[in-house]
Amino acid sequence: MNVTWIGQAGLLIKKNEFKIMVDPYLSNSCYEINPNHNRRVEVKEELFSEMPDMIIITHNHLDHMDPETLKKLLNTKKSITVLAPYEAWNEVRKFGGTHNYVMFNRGTQWSQNGFLLKAVKAEHSDLSAIGVIINDGILKFYITGDTLYNDQIFDDIKEEIDVLFLPINGVGNNMNAEDAARFARRIGAKKTVPLHWGLFDNINPAVFDCPNVVIPDFYKEINVTEE
Repeated sequence: MNVTWIGQAGLLIKKNEFKIMVDPYLSNSCYEINPNHNRRVEVKEELFSEMPDMIIITHNHLDHMDPETLKKLLNTKKSITVLAPYEAWNEVRKFGGTHNYVMFNRGTQWSQNGFLLKAVKAEHSDLSAIGVIINDGILKFYITGDTLYNDQIFDDIKEEIDVLFLPINGVGNNMNAEDAARFARRIGAKKTVPLHWGLFDNINPAVFDCPNVVIPDFYKEINVTEE
């Protein structure tokens, strides 16, 4: 698997010809609701031509389930698998089309094209929010989604994690950098990637003090395999 950060909590994951987008936010919708959330990095329009085979939405908040982004990605004759927990699923399936909208609540598993995906607990203000473990048979990515530190989350993580992706912004019911570092140490992943910074704020990811950290760059592939 290779992975590119597409801003905020968004990721583009590719293996062979199969493409997964997680929480794509490719608009400035949040600014219309709150002027403090004006994006500081321009949208890379080329991402709309990626044509994902799967979209994973971790919860029903605008910077994760963005109608402006989704109406472009889902405006295709290609059938896309859309995995989303209950609240987000109720909204995203309104786009209709030939897409397969799968209600992906905590504990649910979904297999497709050699991937095994599992929804795990997240502690967030959308009470149906999830994290997701993506396993291609070689690597296991754990994407926490938006979450606070909660002991119950660790009950859902039964496997060794190769790469952990987690928020560090500390607002909107997300872990701050200190709690995220504690969380990461407890997961014990081989690599840890901090997300949810730099688009609406001036957070310096260097405040995230964690072993084996990989700081991502907007729209660039993240090196998660080199020792």
